[in-house]
Amino acid sequence: MGRHYTLPMSEITWSQFEAVEMRAGTIVTVDEFPQARKPAYIITVDFGAEMGVRRTSAQVKTIYARDELVGRQVMGVVNFPPKQIGPVMSEFLLVGFYREDGAVVLAVPERPVQNGARVG
Repeated sequence: MGRHYTLPMSEITWSQFEAVEMRAGTIVTVDEFPQARKPAYIITVDFGAEMGVRRTSAQVKTIYARDELVGRQVMGVVNFPPKQIGPVMSEFLLVGFYREDGAVVLAVPERPVQNGARVG
């Protein structure tokens, strides 16, 4: 079975990977985002004492209900600069996988870890 990539892949160095602050956090609130062009939520995640609580918008509404997201641990990239998405200032990138139908499945820790734990 060979590898199949849909886009050309560039190699990165170990130091480039280390520069990505991908951290575990727990979803504390999920709000409706009616102004979004595609179905989305406004998600607030606690990344622990060092990284704090941050907000983002995420197009995960097609497969996740609000009540099943609150309390779930997720992974987020916390060292992107803030980005204005409509009325929401996105403070991190929620990490997930695209399914063939375009839906996003969240990337989550396989077992509970402390909020702020770093991928490495």
